[in-house]
Amino acid sequence: MGLKRDSKGNLAEVSPLRSRKGSIYKKGTNETFKISRSKFSSFLDCKRCFYLDRVKGLKDPGMPGWSLNVAVDELLKKEFDLLRAQKKPHPIFKKYNLNFIPYQHKELDRWRNSLTGGISYLDKDTNLEIHGGVDDIWYDLDNKELVVVDYKAQSSNTKVETDVYLESVYHQGYKIQMDIYVHILRKMGFQVSDTSYFYVCNAEKSFDNFEGKLNFTITLVPYVTDTSWVESNIKEMKKTLELDSVPKINKSCEQCMYLDAGKEFI
Repeated sequence: MGLKRDSKGNLAEVSPLRSRKGSIYKKGTNETFKISRSKFSSFLDCKRCFYLDRVKGLKDPGMPGWSLNVAVDELLKKEFDLLRAQKKPHPIFKKYNLNFIPYQHKELDRWRNSLTGGISYLDKDTNLEIHGGVDDIWYDLDNKELVVVDYKAQSSNTKVETDVYLESVYHQGYKIQMDIYVHILRKMGFQVSDTSYFYVCNAEKSFDNFEGKLNFTITLVPYVTDTSWVESNIKEMKKTLELDSVPKINKSCEQCMYLDAGKEFI
């Protein structure tokens, strides 16, 4: 949370409600309603906050972007795009004994940009369009399947171990993210591998000085996706959007409890 300022640095009034009508669900509508991968994850975290956002139009407090993470993502995309154009494998594939190449498709740039649509499909049972932006897609030459990839930049003193990385409580959302991406691509008609990969870039902090650069250790973490839960939760999400009243407080949700506790002091 913080203070909102205009382009000149002056304090500006905050509007707590969304202004774009397309972001607010109308109960009983027959129109297609878009749900991003991140909002799907929000629904799984807290139905109350999801409802207040998508039905009542109450915006979450804004937060700054992770500029260093964005920089790593952009540089990795450029790195893989060079090899994509040449139809050559990346050295990381040889290191991990993977017969892959970066996947080439005319829509790839759009798929990688959630703001321009990303990957998407319409769930006809609910009329919800599920969409999201993937970091990258590789192609398994042996099995003729797409492989979904997500870049993760971090800085930890703990070595990235492939067998325990996804066991962290803070990384459970990563698995949900991958499950949704694989589900969407399959609904788009593609053959997609069950195994996806997290391309983890860990910035080392053991060096004696900075010298204007970060040194990263790269680890590929495989994840066997499970999409069996996705469709049932899309239906549950639709039911939540159609509720006449706000769902009950989620006592495990920090935002719910913060807003509820604040009532006592007003």
